[in-house]
Amino acid sequence: MNNRFKFLKKRKARPAGAPEVFRPHKTETGDMSAELMNTVNAWLKTQFGRKMVKLSIDGGFTCPNRDGTKGVGGCLFCGEGAGGDFASDISDQIRLLSKKWPDAGYIAYFQNHTNTYAPVKVLREKFSAALKHQGIEGIAIATRPDCLSEEVLDLLDEINQDHFMWLELGLQTIHEETADLINRCYSLDIYEKAIYELNKRNIKTVTHLILGLPGETKENMRESVEYVCSSGTWGIKLHLLNVVRNSGMAILYPDYLPFESPEDYIDLVCDLIEIIPPEITIHRLTGDAPRNILISPEWSYKKRTILNGINAELKRRGSWQGCKCE
Repeated sequence: MNNRFKFLKKRKARPAGAPEVFRPHKTETGDMSAELMNTVNAWLKTQFGRKMVKLSIDGGFTCPNRDGTKGVGGCLFCGEGAGGDFASDISDQIRLLSKKWPDAGYIAYFQNHTNTYAPVKVLREKFSAALKHQGIEGIAIATRPDCLSEEVLDLLDEINQDHFMWLELGLQTIHEETADLINRCYSLDIYEKAIYELNKRNIKTVTHLILGLPGETKENMRESVEYVCSSGTWGIKLHLLNVVRNSGMAILYPDYLPFESPEDYIDLVCDLIEIIPPEITIHRLTGDAPRNILISPEWSYKKRTILNGINAELKRRGSWQGCKCE
């Protein structure tokens, strides 16, 4: 591991919102994921007393590496819809999902692009409108660590005082060479400052990492996970890299395959789950894209198959989240 990251091998204190402890256990519903991992779905059900569903929202934002402020074209992996190709309207989603989960509560998830990249007045209006919507009981906001000014942090702090909230930070990798390659347009110390400022305000943070970025080895990916788990994050998202149409990846690496097979990916994810501290909530273990824009890996749309494969492999190993955590 790079010397820069050695100091983070000893974990920091429990992040805001973390449970005291997690142990493998049986659930009434037989949910194997919740039995072997501290999943966000199980955590939310404990907190709210029922199933909670995230509603993906497009707030109409852009990104500083799209509009020319820091770069153009966005991150290499982003398609035209950025991270929210499934995002739609709140009312439409509630109407659809209430048929499947009539007793569920809802969290407004601002997903597309950088959702703190606008004047504070605009942010306040958009976030307030979502929180006032009937059925919405909390808010999740996806953003970049370099788009958290003092004014934005003050607004987030204010919302956090009165509402359930978490903030998502798109880090993707701790390795600067890869960060430059994917056109992330900010350095690792920016993430460090952001996570510090958010934890200081007791704001729960979820950190995104992408598995399978060009040039990265499995050890590189493991280093990113270890670093993030030491940073004070409350939750973690592990995304399978998808090469999608109209992305920089599709142009520069049209034949790129991040993993040879689903089994190869599942094996790595299980290795990583074993080193993720049990107090950290797991929000995602793969990533899918609409089939009409997906180029590779062609099997990534089989989300349920991949997740079932992860559960089965953990069970075969007799392992669980954090069982090999130092």
